Amino acid sequence: MALFSIPIRIYYEDTDTAGIVYYANYLRFLERGRTELLRSLGIQQSALAARRIAFAVRSVNAEYLKPAKLDDLLVVETRVADVGRAQVMFNQQVKRNASINGILLLEAQVRVACIDPVLGKPIAMPQEIHQQFTALTEKSA
Repeated sequence: MALFSIPIRIYYEDTDTAGIVYYANYLRFLERGRTELLRSLGIQQSALAARRIAFAVRSVNAEYLKPAKLDDLLVVETRVADVGRAQVMFNQQVKRNASINGILLLEAQVRVACIDPVLGKPIAMPQEIHQQFTALTEKSA
């Protein structure tokens, strides 16, 4: 897949008293990256919710490599690694500096399940969404 990326500026509210980004905030940054990837495909989560479709994080494996700090400009990079009938695996990175040689701060693999939010149970992804994700997988690149 071609890389999808979004910028994130670090504000005071993102940091602890030492001016370092609080570890849980990286999960918010990763969520924004995945949400904006969906949006770039023409998929709005509010429209999915109206169809009783939602994506929920099933698992996260994150390696925190270096800290981000107050006022840093980061980039969140998102790739679709694998697609199943009811789940998607994303490979994500957070880097300082947007250049190709940006400083890697975090690497994560995030497994997301397609669910019926009313029943709270997994469901098969709609075919059009499954096809869009499959076209983006690293395997097809």
